[in-house]
Amino acid sequence: MIKHIFTNSSGILFSRILGFLRDMMTASVLGANIYSDIFFIAFKIPNLFRTIFAEGAFTQAFIPAFSRSGHKTRFTTIVFTQLLFILMILSLLVTIFAEAITAVIALGFDEKTLDLAAPLVAINFYYLPLIFSVTFLGAILQYKNHFATTAYSTGLLNISMIISLYIAQGLDESEIVYYLSYGVLCGGFLQLITHIISIKRRRLGRFFAFKKSIIVIKSKLTNGFYKTFLPAILGSSTAHIAAFIDTALASFLVAGSISYLYYANRIFQLPLALFAIATSIALFPAIARAIKNSDQQSALKLLRKSFWFLSGLLLASTIIGIVFNNEIISLLFERGAFTNEDTKMTALILMMYLIGLLPFGLAKIFSLWLYSEQKQMITAKISAKSLVFNIIFSLILITPFGAAGLAFSSTITGFVLFFLTIKEFGFRLFYEKILKGKTR
Repeated sequence: MIKHIFTNSSGILFSRILGFLRDMMTASVLGANIYSDIFFIAFKIPNLFRTIFAEGAFTQAFIPAFSRSGHKTRFTTIVFTQLLFILMILSLLVTIFAEAITAVIALGFDEKTLDLAAPLVAINFYYLPLIFSVTFLGAILQYKNHFATTAYSTGLLNISMIISLYIAQGLDESEIVYYLSYGVLCGGFLQLITHIISIKRRRLGRFFAFKKSIIVIKSKLTNGFYKTFLPAILGSSTAHIAAFIDTALASFLVAGSISYLYYANRIFQLPLALFAIATSIALFPAIARAIKNSDQQSALKLLRKSFWFLSGLLLASTIIGIVFNNEIISLLFERGAFTNEDTKMTALILMMYLIGLLPFGLAKIFSLWLYSEQKQMITAKISAKSLVFNIIFSLILITPFGAAGLAFSSTITGFVLFFLTIKEFGFRLFYEKILKGKTR
C-alpha cells in the first residue's frame, strides 16, 4: 500500500507543480480581474466534475461493483456507454443554453459579463466527457493495481494550458481566455490518449465490447453500481462543492474576488490532494477487502495508521501555510498583472481555507469506512447537512467579510463534515480503536 500511496502522491505532486506554473502564468498574463473571473467561472463546472470522477466518487462505486460482476465485459461496456452518452447530451445542452446556465452559476454577473462568459462555459464543458473517459479507463487500471498512468497524466492538462498561455502572450485578454479554454480541451485529449495506450499495453481492452454494445436503458448488472455511485457523488465532494458555492456567491462581490478564491483554493487543495486524497485512493481497496472478508480489526489497524500519518502531515501543512501565507502567495503569483494588493487579499483567504484543512482531510479517510460498508446514502446525507451549514454561514459572512467570509464558511463546513462522519463511524470506536489503539 505504501508503494501505491507514493505513486499517487508523486503523481499528484508532479501535476500540482505544473498546475502552480500554470497558475503563475495565468496570474501574470491575466492578473485578478473580470477576464480571469470569467475563465475561472467557465472552468469551474468541468473542474468540479473532474474532481468528483477522478478523486473518489466514481472509483469508489465502480471498483466494488466491477469486482463483484460475473459479466465484467458487458457491465463495463454498458456503464461506459450510458454515462458517456448522458454527458455528451449534457454538453450539447450546455452549448445551446450556455447563457442561461452561465447566469445560474454566476448569479452576480451583469448582462455584458454573461455575454462574455457564456461561450467559454460551452467550450470548457466539453472537457467533462473527456475526463470521464479518462477516469473510467483509470478505474480499470486501478483494479489491476496500476496507478501511475492516472496519477501522472493529469500533468498533461497543465502542460497544454501552459503552452496555450505562452502562445497567447501579448494578445488581448478577451482572446487569451479562449486560448486557455481550447488548451483545456487539448489537455483532455492528451490524457485520454495516454490511458488508451496504457489499456492496450496491458491487454485490458477485453473489458470492452463496443461492436456488440447498444445504449441499454436498464440492466440488473448496473443497478447496484448506480445505487452507490449517485450518493457517492455528493458524499465524496463536499470540499469541492463548497468551493463551487463560494465562487457563485463571489460573483456578487468586486471584480477579482472569484480569482482570489481560486488561487487560494488551489494552494489549499495541494496538501489535501497530496496527502489525504492520495492516501484514500491507496487505502480504499485494502479497507474494502478487509471488511468484505469480515476482518474488521485489520481494517481498523489500517485506518488508525492512516489517521496519525495524515494528521501529522496536514497539521504541519496548516501551520506552515498560515505562518507563511503572504510569502507563499507573493512567491507564486505576484508578478505581471498580479499586484501586491491582490497578494494580500489572496493570502487572507488562504488562511481562512487552511484552518479547515485537517478536518476535511481526516473526514476523507473515515468516509472510506462508510463506503466500504455500503453506506453511500449515509455519507450523502452527511455531506448534504454540511453543505446546508456552508450556505447558511456563507450568506451570513459574505456581507461583513467578503471573499474571506466565504472561505471561512467552507472551513466551518469541514468541521461539521468531520463531526458528522465520526458520529456515524462511532465516537466510542474512534476513541478506543483510533485514538487509544486498543486491539480488541
